[in-house]
Amino acid sequence: MKGLSSEISLTQNAMKVLEKRYLKKDEEGRVVETPEDLFRRVAKTIADADRLYGKTEAEVRELQEEFYLMLTSLMFLPNSPTLMNAGRRLGQLSACFVLPVEDSMESIFDAVKNTAIIHKSGGGTGFSFSRLRPNGDIVGSTKGISSGPVSFMAVFDTATEAVKQGGTRRGANMGILRVDHPDILSFITCKDDNARFNNFNISVAITDEFMRAVEEDKSYDLINPRTKKVTNTLKAKEVFNLIVDHAWKNGEPGIVFIDRVDGSNPTPRIGKIESTNPCGEQPLLPYESCNLGSINLAKMVKAVGPQQSAASSQNLSLRYEIDWDKLRDITWKAVHFLDNVIDVNKYPLSIIQEMTRANRKIGLGVMGWADMLIQLGIPYNSNRAIKLAEDVMEFIQKEGKNASAAIGGEHGVFPNYQGSIYDGKIRLRNAAVTTIAPTGTLSIIAGCSSGIEPLFAVSYVRTVMEGTKLIEVNPYFEKIAKEHRFWGRELMERIADKGSIQEFDEIPEDVKAVFITAHDITPIEHVTMQAAFQKFVDNAVSKTVNFPHDATPGDVEEVYLLAYKLGCKGVTVYRDGSREEQVLTKGKARVSSQQSSTSGGVSSQTAKIIPRKRPEVIKGTTRLMKTGCGNLYVTINEDEEGHLFELFTSMGKAGGCAASQSEAIGRLVSLAFRSDIEPDEVIKQLKGISCHSHAWTNGGKITSCSDAIAKSLEKYLQKGDRGDGDCEKSYKEVMFIGRCPECGSAIEHEGGCAVCHNCGFTKCG
Repeated sequence: MKGLSSEISLTQNAMKVLEKRYLKKDEEGRVVETPEDLFRRVAKTIADADRLYGKTEAEVRELQEEFYLMLTSLMFLPNSPTLMNAGRRLGQLSACFVLPVEDSMESIFDAVKNTAIIHKSGGGTGFSFSRLRPNGDIVGSTKGISSGPVSFMAVFDTATEAVKQGGTRRGANMGILRVDHPDILSFITCKDDNARFNNFNISVAITDEFMRAVEEDKSYDLINPRTKKVTNTLKAKEVFNLIVDHAWKNGEPGIVFIDRVDGSNPTPRIGKIESTNPCGEQPLLPYESCNLGSINLAKMVKAVGPQQSAASSQNLSLRYEIDWDKLRDITWKAVHFLDNVIDVNKYPLSIIQEMTRANRKIGLGVMGWADMLIQLGIPYNSNRAIKLAEDVMEFIQKEGKNASAAIGGEHGVFPNYQGSIYDGKIRLRNAAVTTIAPTGTLSIIAGCSSGIEPLFAVSYVRTVMEGTKLIEVNPYFEKIAKEHRFWGRELMERIADKGSIQEFDEIPEDVKAVFITAHDITPIEHVTMQAAFQKFVDNAVSKTVNFPHDATPGDVEEVYLLAYKLGCKGVTVYRDGSREEQVLTKGKARVSSQQSSTSGGVSSQTAKIIPRKRPEVIKGTTRLMKTGCGNLYVTINEDEEGHLFELFTSMGKAGGCAASQSEAIGRLVSLAFRSDIEPDEVIKQLKGISCHSHAWTNGGKITSCSDAIAKSLEKYLQKGDRGDGDCEKSYKEVMFIGRCPECGSAIEHEGGCAVCHNCGFTKCG
C-alpha cells in the first residue's frame, strides 16, 4: 500500500488500553503479545478468507501485508471484538446483534439464553419488546395476567449482569418499545431509579404518525400487539413531553424514528427492522449481526505548502488538504477487510451465521473528524464543516459502494440481493456498507478524536501508575501553542481544569475558533453535524448531543424536533451533570433536625450529617492483603439493609505506626460509610498512596497500607463478596454519576455512549 510504514506510533495511553483490554494474556494474566503481534494476527486471519474464493498463496500473503500496514498505520481499525478475537479460539468478531422477542414465554427465555451466549462472546444485543402483550393483559394458556415488557426487561438485565463478570467487554443491551404500545409510559419512566436496568440503553420507537400528532397537538392510539385492537388514546404532546423530560433528567430514553429506519431497510421482503444495536447506529433484522470499522480521518490529510498564520505575522504554518486518493484507497481496503470478516467469523448461533451471510451487512464509519477539521483550520461549528462532512461522507459512501460492487463481481452479490432495494441497479456484495459507530477505545488506540464528535477536551488530567497525575494536551494544540509562543505549563494546567480554551484571553481568537470542544458547541450545532453525516450513511449515526447543565427541557424538545426535520434516524442527548444530580438528590444521608426558619426545609448552611448508629447484627467478610509491612486483614461490614457500614483492619503480628495508622484509616472509612459517602470517593482518596515498602501480589503492586485498604474495598464492590446478589450496586452507580468505575476518572458522553479516556472503559463494550 502506497505511503504506509509498518512502524506503529502508539501513545502511552494507547499502550495501556491495549495491554488491559486487547493483547493476549496467559493464565497468570501476563501480556504475551505485542501490538505488532496483535495486528499481524488480525491481518492474517481476515486475509485468509480470500482462500475461499480461489486466491493463490502469494495473493493471500500480499493481502495480509496490506491489511497489516493499514492497521499498523492506524488509518483504519475494526470493532473491538475483531481486534480481540481474530485468530484466537473464540473467534467471534462482530460487535452488533439483534434478537427477536416474540410474545411467548418460550421466545422470551430463548432470547435470554441467546443473549447470554452473545455477551459471553463479546457482542452487544438489541431488542424490540414491542411484540409483548402489555401489563395486565390475559395469558390465554393459563388465564393468568401478563406482567408486560418492562418486567421481562429485568430478566435480560439480570442475565447480562451475571454473564459480564470477568469478561474483556461488558455486556450491553438496547431495549426499544414502540410509542403506540400500551405500556409506553412505564417504559419511558423505567430508568427513574438508577439502580435498575444499568445494562440497558433504552429508546422509544417513534412513528411518523406520532410525530404528526405531536405537531398537530392531537391524540393517538395505543394498540395491544396481541389483539391489534386500540386499548387507549393519549395526547401525543404529553407523551412527547414525558420523553423529553426524562431525557433531560438523565439522558434516557433516546428516540429512534422507526419508520425512517425501516424505510431504508435494504431487504424489506426478508423482514421489518424493529431494533438496533446498543448505541443505536446499527439497525438490524432479527438474528442479524454486523461488523464495524472506522477510517481515521486525522490521517487522510496531506501538507501542500506553507501559509501565513493568521494568529501571528511572524509564523508560517503548513497548509493541509484532504488526500482524496488515500481516502479512496483505504475505503476500498476497509470494505474488503470487513466483507472478509463475515466469512471467517465464528458466530455464536447458527441462525445468526445464516442471516448475517445472507445479507452481508458491514458498517464502515469514521473517527478523527475533529482532528481533520483542526488540521484544515475549519471550526467544527461552521457551515464549512457541515459542507465538508457531507462531502467526505458522500465520497466514502460512493467509494464504499464501488468497492462492494467490485467484490460482488468477483465473489458474488449477497444472497438476498434479489428483491432488495439494489435489485437491478447495482450488484453489491453487501446489503449495507456505511455506519457511524462510537469509537471510544478505538480512537484511544489510534490517538485521534472520537467518531464524528468534537474534541472532548483540549487539555485534561490523566492518572497513571500509583496515582500520578499527568497533563495531557492535544498534540495539534501543543504544536500551535508553541508556534504562536503562548505555550506554558501553567497555562496547560489551567486549561486542564476546564477542558476548554474559550475563556483564556492569552490565546488568539482564531485558535479558539478551531480548538472547540463538545461543551463549547450548541446542541443545535451537534444535531446539525449528525444530520450532515446521516445524508450519506446506509445505517445510522451514533452521536451524543451534549447540553450544558442549565439547559431546559424545551432545549431538548427543540433538538428532537430538528433531528426529525433534518432526517436523522435517532437522537441521544446528555445534559452535563444530569445523572450526578439525580443520584445526589436520592442520597440517604441523615441530617440533623436544624431547619431554616424561613423556608421550613433543611438549611444548606446549618444542616449536619449524623452518622448511622450501629445495629445489633451486622455481616461482612475479611480479606487478606499482603503489604510491605506484613499481612493486613481488612474486614468490611454491612448493615441489615445491605449498605456499607464499617471497615476494620488488623495488622497480623506487626504493631507500631503501621497498625495504628491502619486502625485510624479504618475508623475514618467507617465514619464515611455511616455518613453515606460514596465508596468510590473513599477509594479515590486512598488508592495509590505510596510508602517506602511495596509488596507484589497476584493482583499487582500494593504501594502502602492505605492502597491495600482501597484495593480491598474495590475488590469487595466488584467481585461479589457480599453474597446478596446486589454486590455491584455501588460500583455500577459510580459510572452513572460521571466517573469511571475502573479508574475513577471523568466519564465522557460521546458517540451515543460513555467512555473513559484515561483507561479505555466504555459502558457500551
